[in-house]
Amino acid sequence: MAETRPLIAIVDDELSVRVALRRLCTAYGLDAHTFESVRQLFASLDGRLPDCLILDAQMPGCGGVDAQAHLRDRGINIPAVIITGRDDEETRARARAVGVSAYLCKPVDAEVLLGAIRNAIGPDSRESGAGSR
Repeated sequence: MAETRPLIAIVDDELSVRVALRRLCTAYGLDAHTFESVRQLFASLDGRLPDCLILDAQMPGCGGVDAQAHLRDRGINIPAVIITGRDDEETRARARAVGVSAYLCKPVDAEVLLGAIRNAIGPDSRESGAGSR
């Protein structure tokens, strides 16, 4: 059976951030799909579920914390890493409340982000896929 690389969905409204994160993930053997909005991410969830989400906390319309809450409320459990350029205690508390795997501040250190992804998807993700409905 062919080995499936973990799929990471990156949602950020800034193109430069999406490109940089996709390149980082790809360089470390991860498949990465990028989305400029939560709406685009949600539209993609009919196919293979990502093994991990990287969500910008603050975006126009719906931010990453709200997106994770929406997915959890619908029984879609995908580990999420929240990234933010505007850290505050309220956002941290909301992120904890919806069960995100990690909360990181921009600029994100590559090794810290990769470690957060590894912790989120766990060692068995290559065989089974971490996301479940």
